[in-house]
Amino acid sequence: MGYVELTSKQAPDFTLQANDGSEVTLSDYQGQTVVLYFYPKDMTPGCTTQACDFRDAISDLQEENVVVLGVSPDPIEKHEKFASKHELPFLLLSDPDQDAANKYGVWQLKKNFGKESMGIVRSTFVIDPDGIVTKEWRKVRVGGHVDEVRAYLTEKSGA
Repeated sequence: MGYVELTSKQAPDFTLQANDGSEVTLSDYQGQTVVLYFYPKDMTPGCTTQACDFRDAISDLQEENVVVLGVSPDPIEKHEKFASKHELPFLLLSDPDQDAANKYGVWQLKKNFGKESMGIVRSTFVIDPDGIVTKEWRKVRVGGHVDEVRAYLTEKSGA
């Protein structure tokens, strides 16, 4: 398919600016499980649903020592508005140059209504406390996705 298979491999590191003004380096989260999700665009219906689903699941995820990070090419200002409007309790990272998206193989040619353009293919990665990608979902359908992620994490933790 033209993407990098990451499962059971070291998660590619990156540093991106977050909606809270900080710089986030993925490797700083070693020791915690990270749910890293890439999404196309702030304020669109599917991306809003996905972000709100993660928001609604955050207390359960935090109990398992899981950090959620959302990544899109949108600028910080748009992330700030999106996070504020929907009361998102996790960081949104701005990837305007597709640095992280390319490392994870999610910046791809997409077809939409007969037009082709490059963009983010909605994808989610679970990264264990040692920095290893243990699970990935590509071409994610939003409905029920966060429940799939939670089920995987519960199964993985043996709970």
